[in-house]
Amino acid sequence: MEPMTLAIALLVVVAVFFIIFFFARFFPIGLWISALASGVRIKISILIGMRFRRITPGDIVRPLIKATKAGLDININEMEAHLLAGGRLNMVIDALIAAQAANIDLSFESCRAIDLAGRDVLEAVKTSVNPKVIETPTVAAVAKDGIELRAKARVTVRTNLEQLVGGAGEETIQARVGEGIVTTIGSSATHKEVLENPDRISKTVLNKGLDSGTAYEILSIDIADVDVGRNVGAQLQMDQAEADRRIAQAKAEERRAMAVAKEQENIAAVQEMRARVVEAEAEVPRAMAEALRTGKLGVMDYYRMQNVISDTKMREAIADSGMPAEDDKEMAEEKKPLKK
Repeated sequence: MEPMTLAIALLVVVAVFFIIFFFARFFPIGLWISALASGVRIKISILIGMRFRRITPGDIVRPLIKATKAGLDININEMEAHLLAGGRLNMVIDALIAAQAANIDLSFESCRAIDLAGRDVLEAVKTSVNPKVIETPTVAAVAKDGIELRAKARVTVRTNLEQLVGGAGEETIQARVGEGIVTTIGSSATHKEVLENPDRISKTVLNKGLDSGTAYEILSIDIADVDVGRNVGAQLQMDQAEADRRIAQAKAEERRAMAVAKEQENIAAVQEMRARVVEAEAEVPRAMAEALRTGKLGVMDYYRMQNVISDTKMREAIADSGMPAEDDKEMAEEKKPLKK
């Protein structure tokens, strides 16, 4: 074989591979044939246009085949718009098929809105058909007699597809049910009433319309467990008594401190008075000497004053020994000789 002929043959082979790759890339012949075999009429030009719109044709054609087989009439342009908006087209089609099988009136526009809102539309349809149970955490509440009760509830709900967009989720249901449990237990006179009739909690909570504004419809509320907790009333009374005791103790300490300060003031005053007396007594000898020197006080007067002072000291000594002065007088009278 000549070199020129070999080069032409290689160019032909490369051209054939390029054409096959181009058609396989931009002309999904196999996908188009699969759609026709499934009864889906779609033009090859539409598939090529999807390539230029950066849409994988299989992401549109496969859900379209499922929808057509299920008898759903869906516009392919709406499917492309939902996929370009970031929606989960395959899940939306599955949800529509499930809703149709369950005789639930659900349109493609509603499914698109639910999916673009971030909700799991397929799970919502399944929950609407088969209700699910939401178990609330343990809720603690105190009855009027001060006894704490801990209750746990199981809430059976199904999806409200009309309020799924913009409706509150499971957390709101749990919070509202917990609020109803606290209200019911708190309004009970004694904890025994709740233990005897736990269904009153369910009736009270159901009558409040807790599913308003949520994405669910509450079918039933069942109290799974009710346990007796602490005696909160007694604990509060003990805490109050302890607080009162501390307040009284603080006030007593304040009064004691004031009394000690007052006593210290009195001691200081007495000491000051004693100091003044000592100072005054120290002036007495000087005054007496001055009186004797100037002649205002005689010697006999001084002796009589000394006798009085001695007599006073003697009486004080007798009084300190415990013998009353009246007894001294009686003893003195008895020692006198009898008159004839």
